Amino acid sequence: MANTAPPTANHERVLIVDFGSQVTQLIARRLREMGVYCEIHPFNKADGAFIADYGPKAIILSGGPSSVYWDNAPMADTAVYEAGVPVLGICYGQQVMMHQLGGTVEGGTSREFGRAFIEPVVQDDPFLSGLFANGDKEQVWMSHGDHVSHMAPGFGVIAKSPGAPMAVIADPERRFYATQFHPEVHHTTHGRTILSNFVKGVAGLKGDWTMAAFREEMVGKIRAQVKDGKVICGLSGGVDSSVAAVLIHEAVGDQLTCVFVDTGLMRMGEADEVVTLFRDHYNIPLVHVDAGDTFLGGLKGVSDPEAKRKFIGKTFIDIFDAEASKVGGAQFLAQGTLYPDVIESVSFDGGPSVTIKSHHNVGGLPERMNLKLVEPLRELFKDEVRALGRELGLPEAFVGRHPFPGPGLAIRIPGEITPERVETLQKADAIYLDEIRKAGLYNEIWQAFAVLLPVNTVGVMGDVRTYESVLALRAVTSTDGMTADYYPFPHDFLGRCATRIINEVKGVNRVVYDVTSKPPARSSGE
Repeated sequence: MANTAPPTANHERVLIVDFGSQVTQLIARRLREMGVYCEIHPFNKADGAFIADYGPKAIILSGGPSSVYWDNAPMADTAVYEAGVPVLGICYGQQVMMHQLGGTVEGGTSREFGRAFIEPVVQDDPFLSGLFANGDKEQVWMSHGDHVSHMAPGFGVIAKSPGAPMAVIADPERRFYATQFHPEVHHTTHGRTILSNFVKGVAGLKGDWTMAAFREEMVGKIRAQVKDGKVICGLSGGVDSSVAAVLIHEAVGDQLTCVFVDTGLMRMGEADEVVTLFRDHYNIPLVHVDAGDTFLGGLKGVSDPEAKRKFIGKTFIDIFDAEASKVGGAQFLAQGTLYPDVIESVSFDGGPSVTIKSHHNVGGLPERMNLKLVEPLRELFKDEVRALGRELGLPEAFVGRHPFPGPGLAIRIPGEITPERVETLQKADAIYLDEIRKAGLYNEIWQAFAVLLPVNTVGVMGDVRTYESVLALRAVTSTDGMTADYYPFPHDFLGRCATRIINEVKGVNRVVYDVTSKPPARSSGE
């Protein structure tokens, strides 16, 4: 990207030093929800030069799976403690802080995982403001093997639990705080209050991070980067690419051309919705490639799921590349990269991004296109992208749409894909989502979809014996996009869905509801 100041440069910022916890991203999300801008950077990159350049108003040390006594255990740069700003250590971050500042950490003698209750030792510390209002205990979530046995000089205990006598410790003079538990997870009942007490009470941040400000500043940044150049954007109709396209169009107008490759594997009616919204409503230059026959023809006889993904990915790239080359003078490629993708790409242990992207996406665009990237969403989480979409005036049908994988319905039809099976699934899926919307449940569910199983069963419909497909329905909930559980539909709702699908969709004679939990499709290729 161009060497221009990021749209966050004028905002108060918190630095989160990552030691590899699976819930580090939740710290950032909680702070962003408070209007406090923050970024996550791996411990081995957050050195003195970086901290001086970043200019944080506060620093948070995340949890992690390591022990401070392991060989090459991750540690914070000494600049963290010399920056003159408040520092909060969480779980492993607490242990690192104590180990480096002169305390003692013991390993393996008091493992503690799950729910615990802390009680105050110091009542008037600002870090605990608003807690213990309904009694003398607060529920928190522990996840540690090692523990602090002796505090570093200057620290004192301000809250304790039966299993963690140093559950919350503080050095008020230096504004250093540390917790043995995880305030960022929703199992810690007032975890948001604790984090707010730190960033707003202790560190004094105002919380000046808003989508309106981001929109205005990013528009200016895009204009400074693109100048009079032309931009190509691959439009899928999902949340990320839609918001990116509308934001870029606001910045550079008709210098943007969107290319929409219709694979024929989208949900029913979505291709028409994309064309209508972007070509007719927003008047954005749009190239619509109806490539359904190409994709379905190439998938004929293919049943291996990874082979499907690879074919769809290669074919998509080839078609997009061919169409993009027809746009004369294009210098920039717009992508809907999100902040979790950025975090995973720079994680010190590599992160789970390779597995996620193999499962959900169709592959990256080729380097031979030789275009400079415009990535206006790379500082945002998914919920922030939705908020930006609303700020831009995108219809709620697009902004609130459930995630949809890059390979589309191809991964929701195990076994061979045929035009007939795609049509069957599209119709059944549309009925399922229609019933969810009618019941007012759509926004309560993270993701809902139907799967056409490669199984036929014998049934009797009327006076005729049938041998037709089994359709599975799935719906999962998620509070943070990191874990998920099935949605507990009432039986009468499932009965209505099954009756409609069997009556209205030829080729299905049995409907089942899958209650297996699954990870949500956060990185979904949209």
